[in-house]
Parts: sequence; structure tokens; C-alpha cells
Amino acid sequence: EEHTPPPIRERLTQVLRIRDFAPAELALPDNGSYRKYADLERAFAVWNVFAAAEFSVAPNEWCFAFAGCVGYRGYFSQARAEQFGEALRRQDFDVFVIGIPAYSTLGWFDDPVLNTVIRYPDAELARLIFHELAHQIVYVSGDTVFNESFAVAVELEGVDRWLARDGDPAKRTAFALAQQRQGAFIDLVMKYRDSLSALYASAAPTAEKRRKKAETFAAMKAEYPTLKASWGGFGGYDRFFAQELNNAHLVPVATYSELVAGFRRVLAENGGDFKRFYEAVREIGRLSKEQREAILKTG
Repeated sequence: EEHTPPPIRERLTQVLRIRDFAPAELALPDNGSYRKYADLERAFAVWNVFAAAEFSVAPNEWCFAFAGCVGYRGYFSQARAEQFGEALRRQDFDVFVIGIPAYSTLGWFDDPVLNTVIRYPDAELARLIFHELAHQIVYVSGDTVFNESFAVAVELEGVDRWLARDGDPAKRTAFALAQQRQGAFIDLVMKYRDSLSALYASAAPTAEKRRKKAETFAAMKAEYPTLKASWGGFGGYDRFFAQELNNAHLVPVATYSELVAGFRRVLAENGGDFKRFYEAVREIGRLSKEQREAILKTG
């Protein structure tokens, strides 16, 4: 387009290279998604509202016609998301409202690349495109953790292969470091989530649960500076720990990570062949939720 600023045009050229890599090397859909650009004139594509009961790490779910039941509720307006979150707080839910840079219509429409992500580093842009395209391959209605963990497994292996072909040593090192830090962050959060899960399942009186809940979140926050120091002071997770944390903040961390190792194992068992992997995942997706989790949490 004539009116597209040169820096954006340059980024879109890279997007198209990433987009062509997706079907050629990762067997992802070769369609119109992420081949056009749209400026939403806002900082995020959607705002997601996560909620959990006061003494539960399980997400509250909302059910929709096509997506089934999902562990969050999305809004195109930040004000409406905050308004809904406030209504849930008044019902004594723990609530977390967060801006999300992109989303997938699951292949119903050709999703564009948005202004919210166009300036991401190459590896992050590739990661996001592979993730959203993965949702078009396999989507199990009513199982957010399965869907998101699957898409994360695809994005991670996809970026590894894309960087092996198109990246330079600096990009590969930077992405590996980012993944290492993210893994350590997830491990920290999940450790305390497990503690909270055990607490909530116990027969402790309500007042004791409330006190120990506050102590557990305080302990998680207190451990973060040690982790940050081990990263040489990298502050990428400062904003997360600066918040008044509650059960709802744990939901997206678990949703996007809980079954990733299982999916990566299934990919390895299929010789790293993405077509075979997708077929295996479809087979797993036809099982009950309990059977799916049993397979993906084994080993």
C-alpha cells in the first residue's frame, strides 16, 4: 500500500516470510490469515477477564456457541472488561483483567496482523503467528488448557526451527534466554499455585485459609527478587509481581503451560513430523478430558 509507512512495510515483509514458513515447514494452514495488516488504533486487541473463587485455583468458565466453555471472558473494550471484572469482585471472585495483543477466530475469518504486535522482535512475531495458526488446526471445545498448551508447543518448536533457518546466533541466543526466564517464572508461580491448591482442598477453617492464602502470595512475591537477581536484574516480570496478586493471576500462567511438556513429547514420539503430530493430537482431542490429561501428564 502506498500510504503504509516504510518501517511498517519492512515489518510486513518479514511477516510474510514467517507466514510462508508456517505451512511449508510446520504444516500450518496456508490461507489468508496474517497476510494483511490492520491498525486498531488501540494498545491491545482484546482484554481478557480471568476469575477464580476465593479458595480455588480453577478458573471460572463462560460458555459460548462456537468456542464452547473457556476459562476467560474477552472484550474489545477495556472499560467493559473492567466493568465486568468489578461486577465479579462484588460477588467475591478473585479477578485479573489483562490486555491481549492478538487473538484467533479459529479460521472463521482471515485474521490480520495487528498494530499491537507488528513491532515485536522477529522471534516473538513468529511465535505469535505460529500460535494463532495452531488454533485453526486443532481446537477442542470446552478445554482451554488443552488448546492453549497445544498452541504453545507448536509455537516453541516452530520458532526453534524458524530461527535455525532464518535467525542469526544473536537472535537464537536471545530467544533461548527469554524461554529460560519464562520457564523459571512459570516454575515459581506453579510451585505456589500447588501450595494454594493443597491449602484450599484442606479442612482448615475459612479464617486460617484466608490468612495462609495471603502469606503464600506474599512468599511468592518475596522469592521473585532472588530469581530476578539470577537473571542479572532483568525486570520483564516486575509488573506481574507489582500487582496485588490473587488466584485469578495464576489462571493464565497454568492455562498456557500446564500440558506443554506433554504435547512436546507427543511431537517427539512422532519423529518431529508436524502432520503426524496434528493427527495424534486430534486423536487425543476426541478422548474425554480426564483421558487427555492422563496421556499428556504422563512421563
